[in-house]
Amino acid sequence: MRLRSLSLVLALAGCATQEQAQKAPVASPPPAEKAPAAPPKFTVDLSKPMPAGLDEKAMDVKADPCADFYQFACGGWMATTEIPADRPLYSRGFVSIQDRNEQLLKTILDEAAASTLPAGTPFAKQLGDYYATCVDEPGLEKALPEVKKFVDQVAKVKDARSLAASVGTLHAAGYRAFFEVGAIQDLKNSSEVIAMLDQSGLGLPDRDYYVDADKQSVRELYKSHVEAMFGLLGIEAKLAQRKADEVMALETRLAKVSQTKVERRDPNKLYNRVDRKGLVEKAKDFPWDVYFTALGAKDLSAINVNSVPYFVELAAIAKDTKPEQLNTYLTWVVLRASTPALPKAFQDEAFAFSSKALTGAKADRARWKKCVAFADGDLGEALGREFVRRAFGEDGKARTNAMVEALQRSFEKNLGQLAWFDEPTKKAALEKVGRMVGNNKIGYPTVWRDYGSLATSRASFFANSLAANRFEVKRQLAKVGKPVDRTEWLMSASTVNAYYDPQKNEIVFPAGILQPPFFNRDATDAVNFGSMGMVVGHEITHGFDDEGRQFDVDGNVKDWWSPAVGKAFVEKAECVKKQYDAYVAIDEIKVKGDLTLGENIADLGGLKLAHAAMADWYTKKPEADVGSRFTRSQQFFLGFAQSWCTKMRPEMAKLRAATDPHAPPFLRVKGPLGNLDAFQQAFMCPSSAPMIRNGAERCVVW
Repeated sequence: MRLRSLSLVLALAGCATQEQAQKAPVASPPPAEKAPAAPPKFTVDLSKPMPAGLDEKAMDVKADPCADFYQFACGGWMATTEIPADRPLYSRGFVSIQDRNEQLLKTILDEAAASTLPAGTPFAKQLGDYYATCVDEPGLEKALPEVKKFVDQVAKVKDARSLAASVGTLHAAGYRAFFEVGAIQDLKNSSEVIAMLDQSGLGLPDRDYYVDADKQSVRELYKSHVEAMFGLLGIEAKLAQRKADEVMALETRLAKVSQTKVERRDPNKLYNRVDRKGLVEKAKDFPWDVYFTALGAKDLSAINVNSVPYFVELAAIAKDTKPEQLNTYLTWVVLRASTPALPKAFQDEAFAFSSKALTGAKADRARWKKCVAFADGDLGEALGREFVRRAFGEDGKARTNAMVEALQRSFEKNLGQLAWFDEPTKKAALEKVGRMVGNNKIGYPTVWRDYGSLATSRASFFANSLAANRFEVKRQLAKVGKPVDRTEWLMSASTVNAYYDPQKNEIVFPAGILQPPFFNRDATDAVNFGSMGMVVGHEITHGFDDEGRQFDVDGNVKDWWSPAVGKAFVEKAECVKKQYDAYVAIDEIKVKGDLTLGENIADLGGLKLAHAAMADWYTKKPEADVGSRFTRSQQFFLGFAQSWCTKMRPEMAKLRAATDPHAPPFLRVKGPLGNLDAFQQAFMCPSSAPMIRNGAERCVVW
């Protein structure tokens, strides 16, 4: 408007000057300067076709992408989508795929329960027994005596020795009393598998819920919940109230010596290779020999603990806590973890607490949905084999693998352009990413887990659940002292997720996530690079975020960075931390920039690498995916953003702000884009646009 007015003024002046020239000969004035051309502005040509893979209805084309790209990409979806009553959040990406996968898994499990799976399906009996007893709700109503019997076996503590025996028995059955046990690669010798003892045993989501002043209301709800659950167990009201107080006091004591989530992001703070001898010396008041015998691992000696002070306090608890309180706590550990196998009254109480205090969900999940999730958790690779056979095409694996290789080239090319990297550190980084991509896993395991020794029956879900837990604990502990199994997956094939394992230095993409909108066989390559390519780039970048960079090419915690390059990285990462510290997650609750730092660095790096890989990809087919209403770069960013469209209940948003290492989905879109030149250019955003970060506020790590 302003430029148009200025042009009009100049035109009128010209007329006046011409009129004066007719009256008297005067010297010609110097030519007027031309007004600066208006910068081009992004517009959507709705007459052109929509690129394959993008959802026109999900968009709000009236929104300015340079002001709020999340609204531009997801505004239509946000306006029309309702969160299902049984969910605390819903998303166009993760949760919508989970819903589809859930239906297929249900079909498989229904067939297993009816003994109609294809002949020769591995572990069909275990799947059928597990699921049939899980969905047998009348059978659950009879389960309380069985659970009480187990409680009576472990909640009989009289002294430290009997406590150690009970904790070992519980851990062998998969219950997390006081701490948890498992197997890990030694953080500083990744070729060795050792035992890991880690803090655990809390009923609330995180230690902060026990100590932060703003969580008092949740603590009160939790105590009332514990009291109600003891009441359902048949304990009279006053005693149930006292037991709830005992649980709260003991869990608070554990919480106060627990590491924070931010502390646990530093692998050096988790490494305390004390072995059996050191554990006995440092926490001598806990009878470790009794514990390991009850666990079924009496000779276990190679041991790491996450925190020496935590286990020193555990020993003090064993020495100075009254047996009555210890038995109350152990009863609660069994009760809360066994709730899925208990009568409906227990499940209703657990849902009521969770809904009111943590998630905001309006209805409990249908029993079959819970059972699908339990089966995936306990028998994931037995279930995953049939899922892959029915749902995963090899073309998806091949195309994803090609994308991974393209992202590797993008990383290597980008690394060569980083002025702050010196040659020795660059050489080490190239070796690490080369090994990482060489180790990539796509779709499903090459060696499936053997569940042949897992004995199940149609007797009870509680019994089958215990059997599955004992199978897994035994499997984990059997790995100690054996060579690292590099074929093992940490997720089931149907999982809608991906991960980077720093100790194996590998990136893993289950079949579950290789579906629309993350991976769409019919979408343009630009859209797929924006959605799935970003996920690939994200996982690659995790190997070089503030946590992953502390692991070398072999997966050992080792500083392989030259001092100057390491210092430069820390400075660049601090920019990202400050950027996200300034964001509001919900109400007045800020994002925790230190907790979310690794994910934010991975988002930023993943987008940059994926866009560069896309641009290089199209040099081989310059005529492809053009002529639609969006350029290839615009398709890329829209494909990325539309895979993150999410609605979340306020309670869940607060829970995730407190505990989730990921920023809220809308900030996972808006946060990184403002730092990228490619985004600013794609949508012709002026430097003054709200989406754009400029100068010193712009963060670039990779």
